[in-house]
Amino acid sequence: MSENKKAEAGVEKKAEKIAAIKGMNDILPVDAPLWELFENTAQSVFKSYGFQQIRTPIVEQTSLFARGIGSVTDIVEKEMYSFEDSMNGDKLTLRPENTAGVVRAVIEHNLTYEGPKRLWYTGPMFRHEKPQRGRYRQFYQIGAEALGFAGPDIDAELIMMCQRLWDDLGLDKVRLELNSIGDADERLKHRADLIAYFEQHRDQLDNEAQRRLYTNPLRILDTKNPAMQALVNQAPKLIDYLGDESLKHFERVQAILRHNSIPFTINTRLVRGLDYYNRTVFEWVSDDLGAQGTICAGGRYDTLVTVFGGKETPSCGFAMGIERILELLKLSGEALAPNQCDVYLVHQSDAGQMQSFVLAERLRDAGLDVVLHCASLTGLGSFKSQMKRADASGAGYAIIVGEDEIKQGRAMVKALRSESADAAQRMENSQIAVPFEDVVDYLVEQMTGSDDHDPGNCNHTHH
Repeated sequence: MSENKKAEAGVEKKAEKIAAIKGMNDILPVDAPLWELFENTAQSVFKSYGFQQIRTPIVEQTSLFARGIGSVTDIVEKEMYSFEDSMNGDKLTLRPENTAGVVRAVIEHNLTYEGPKRLWYTGPMFRHEKPQRGRYRQFYQIGAEALGFAGPDIDAELIMMCQRLWDDLGLDKVRLELNSIGDADERLKHRADLIAYFEQHRDQLDNEAQRRLYTNPLRILDTKNPAMQALVNQAPKLIDYLGDESLKHFERVQAILRHNSIPFTINTRLVRGLDYYNRTVFEWVSDDLGAQGTICAGGRYDTLVTVFGGKETPSCGFAMGIERILELLKLSGEALAPNQCDVYLVHQSDAGQMQSFVLAERLRDAGLDVVLHCASLTGLGSFKSQMKRADASGAGYAIIVGEDEIKQGRAMVKALRSESADAAQRMENSQIAVPFEDVVDYLVEQMTGSDDHDPGNCNHTHH
C-alpha cells in the first residue's frame, strides 16, 4: 500500500527514528562503571595534590578561542562548532578545549588575587573532525591548570600527578615524552631558520606543510607523513636555540623527575603550534592505540592570561582524553560488571506494593541499593516474571511481598547470588520468612556475615 493510500485509509504512519549525530556517542549503562572508576580515581588523585574543581560553560564567545588558540590553527579554521545566537546576534562556539575557558573564568572572578590556584575540570569538548578510533566530534577531557606558578617545580608536579594516576589505574605501558620550546624571542629565531630550511626543500613538502609554512611552521614538525620524516628530522631543533634561563628551567624539571624515578625521553620534535605556550611541553603516549596514541598533553602557557586581558600569571597545565584512557583500560583487561543493586523487591496486590515501598525506603536508610519492581506496559507481571527481573538485576537478595505475606506480617527473603553462598547454605537454598520490622537488620547481618540476629522469629520455606 502506497503512503498516500495508507493516509486515505487512515493508517497511521510510523514515526521515523532519530539517530545520534555522527561522531557523538551515547555512554550506555554497561559502560558507566568504567567511566566512574576513571573519574573517581582521577578526582581522588587531583584532590591529593590540592587541586580544586572548576566548572565552566560548554558555550563561550567565539572570540575567546580565536584569540587564545589562534585564528590560523586547524581548530579555529576547520574544526569549531560556531554559530550566531538568533536571539541577540552573539557569535558563540561549543568549546573545543577548556584551558581558554578556565583562564577566562580565573580573570573574570579574580581567582588568583589571594595567590596561585590549582584547578581541575572535566566535561565534553567539541571538534568537527573525521570520526575514528579515539577521536570523536564530542569527546571528553579531564585536565588540570596551575595558575600563578613560575618555577619548574609545578611542571614536575603536574607530570608526577599524571604518573600517580596511571599507577592507580594500573596503566604501565604509558611513556612520557618531554621537551622545551623556550621563550618567545628564542622561538622567533628558530622560526626564521625553520622557514628558511623548509623553503630550501619546498618540493618535499606536502600540501598541509605548504599551507602551514608561513602561518604555523612549528606544526610541520608534527607531521605524520612518512615521506617527510627524514626532512623533518634534519630540521633546526628548537632546543638548540634555548637561552640560559630556559635551559636552567628545563634541566630543573628533568632533575626533579629523575630524583623521583619518573622515566622520560626528550623528544625534540614535540612542539605546540600556539604562540602562548612556552618552555616545558610534555605528552604521555601509548603504542597500543595506533595513530591516536597521545592520551595526555600539557605544558606551560605563561602569557595566555595577559592575552585575555589579565595580569601576568605564569601557568602550566594538561588535558587528558578520557575515551582513549578507557580504551587502554579495556585493553589491559579492566572489566567491570554493570551497576548492581543489593536488593530487588518483588510484590503483588495493592497492600503488597505499599509495604514494599516502606521496606525499600528503610533498606535505603540503612545504605543498601534497592530496586523496587514497577509496572511495565503489560502490568506488574507474575511472581515468576518478577523473579526473572530480580535475577537479571544483579541483586544479591530478593524480597517477596504478596497477599500471604501481608496476612502473616512477614516478607520472604531469598539469596540470589553465589557470592551469598554462605547465606544460601545457612538457608539451605530456601526462602526465609522474616517479620517486616526485622527485614533490614536481617539483610544487613547476612551481608556483613554477622550471626547476631536471632532467627527464632523466622520461618524457613523449602522449595
